[in-house]
Amino acid sequence: MLMIISAWVSVFLTTLLAPPKHLWTLVTTQGFFIAFTSLSWLFLHDFNFSNSLFFIDKISGPLAILTCWLFPLTMLASQSKVSLEPLNRQRVYIANSAFLQLTTLLAFTTSDLMLFFIFFETSLIPTMIIITRWGAQERRLEAGTYLAFYTMVGAVPLMIWFTSFYSSNGSLLPTLTHTLHISQAATNYPGLFWIIYNTAFLVKLPMYCLHLWLPKAHVEAPIAGSMVLAGTLLKLGGYGILRTSPLIQENILNHTSLVMMVAIFGVLAAALLCLRQTDLKSLIAMSSVGHMNLVVAAALISSPWSYSGAMAMMIAHGLTSSALFCFVNTSYERINSRTLILLRGALLIFPLAGAWWLTIILFNMALPPTINFAGELLLMASLYSWAPSAFLLVAMNLIFTTAYTLYVIWTIQRGPLPTHVKTLFPYMAREHLLLLLHILPALLLILKPELTFL
Repeated sequence: MLMIISAWVSVFLTTLLAPPKHLWTLVTTQGFFIAFTSLSWLFLHDFNFSNSLFFIDKISGPLAILTCWLFPLTMLASQSKVSLEPLNRQRVYIANSAFLQLTTLLAFTTSDLMLFFIFFETSLIPTMIIITRWGAQERRLEAGTYLAFYTMVGAVPLMIWFTSFYSSNGSLLPTLTHTLHISQAATNYPGLFWIIYNTAFLVKLPMYCLHLWLPKAHVEAPIAGSMVLAGTLLKLGGYGILRTSPLIQENILNHTSLVMMVAIFGVLAAALLCLRQTDLKSLIAMSSVGHMNLVVAAALISSPWSYSGAMAMMIAHGLTSSALFCFVNTSYERINSRTLILLRGALLIFPLAGAWWLTIILFNMALPPTINFAGELLLMASLYSWAPSAFLLVAMNLIFTTAYTLYVIWTIQRGPLPTHVKTLFPYMAREHLLLLLHILPALLLILKPELTFL
């Protein structure tokens, strides 16, 4: 594992020393090479590796692969705009993106929960730099402020609990706590305790009512920021809940009915909010809120099926949502707008891009037999076994999701081309490759979905 970390650190040397003409080519090629090497190493160890520094299992392994895979894709997506900037800014952008990817990878693979907390919070720094420095909109500083304050306020109770748990039990290693069956001592208010210590994770996911930072951050972020936010940073919250849940007593669901109600309501509310969005990036960000609230519900149910569904949902959403943001970026580079009504008529001009868009949006809708569908099926089955009434409420989400999906397809792809659009340059091979490399892993997971199951 240290070899993989060292290989990712070598990206910084390439960024610093590469000649200007070949900077993006070398960094992207190196990113793909290291991603394939990391993938081979993880499959060689069958998602089962543990030592004093690193811990890989069925929870962290798929998320680590997703993190490694998304870095070269962010480089492919970013170069058309960032390559026009001065060379020093290009190098800083690439180094910042590599640092964000490295901190996220270390957070997923570290063996100590306190180290996980450190890397979990460290990822805030490069994310803020990307949003506030390379964001294209005028409210990017406000978005960075929202992100910083939400993350830091939620982190304080988690740090206190980790410190208290270590002083009481002498260890924060998942391997040791699971082996010795060490868990948190019973408290008088277990539901309140669960909510407070999980606030940092619920903000990161984000749970409905704690999600106000997400649409702002997505709208203001450049393409690399949106891809990493949707692909891996949101998954840090789900990973934290799944990793720390064995330390809490079994019957926590009886004391957290309020959180479950908010999560179920958040799934429906996010889908309804998508129906009234005019900004395509905001719509995709709100759909992420709905999907991640399903992960919160699964974590509360705490059954093997719900955990497997949560993992499948996180991996599928990481690929699909990142692909959607790539598509928004390609449209924005041509029309300089993300307003839905100004993007209409694209099917007549770009039929192949229309096929990509249809494929990605159907994955987001969880059409069978996609991995998104497998994740939602497991989550729905877990909800039904817990409470049929909750299942019926969440099942309404299928109707609303279909509604906003059809709304997006019809608004963007159909209708006449806007009169203000004079010239549209065709899609480049780089952009088609970028979309293919998002869809291909999702298609391969259809053939082997157990890779994402616990």
